[in-house]
Amino acid sequence: MTDITQAKILILATDGFEESELTVPQAKLAEAGATVTVASPKSRQSQGSIRGWDKTDWGKDVTVDTDLETVDPDAYDALVLPGGQINPDKLRLEPKALEVIRSFLTSGKVVAAICHAPWLLIETGAAKGRDMTSFSSIKTDVINAGGQWHDKEVVTDQGIITSRNPDDLDAFCRKIIEEIGEGNHGQRQLAA
Repeated sequence: MTDITQAKILILATDGFEESELTVPQAKLAEAGATVTVASPKSRQSQGSIRGWDKTDWGKDVTVDTDLETVDPDAYDALVLPGGQINPDKLRLEPKALEVIRSFLTSGKVVAAICHAPWLLIETGAAKGRDMTSFSSIKTDVINAGGQWHDKEVVTDQGIITSRNPDDLDAFCRKIIEEIGEGNHGQRQLAA
């Protein structure tokens, strides 16, 4: 078991993340006492920030704390993957991002993905046989990857948390805190 006040949480994102899907978990988890670190690929980290997408246009910049290339998944208790269409689509083309996500998944640590971020779970082979939700436009992607899609604000399967959209952020953040408190969820198998 990990107390949230002792937890170290990594948020992995790049330009185009849905602004509230990064900033709300970042704030709520920090308020609960966790240490929250934002990581991004080197090309963005060198500029010191990444730009969010706020519903229909570019939003605010968020400070990047560390370069994705230097991330050691063993140093963290949980991983949060914000959505938006642009962010996860870019990250699934980053080999290091997929390597980090796979490490969290196979080690049994909490992984939380919202909106379009379940694309990253699909890309890493984590969707097959799992109960999940996502933004409605990628429902078919989840199903085609072997996931069982549910239209609920938050769905959890072995410490893998998924939510649909910004309206679900309160439930999403509560579930992250709860799942971290439960501790490691055991090794998970990923589809090839």
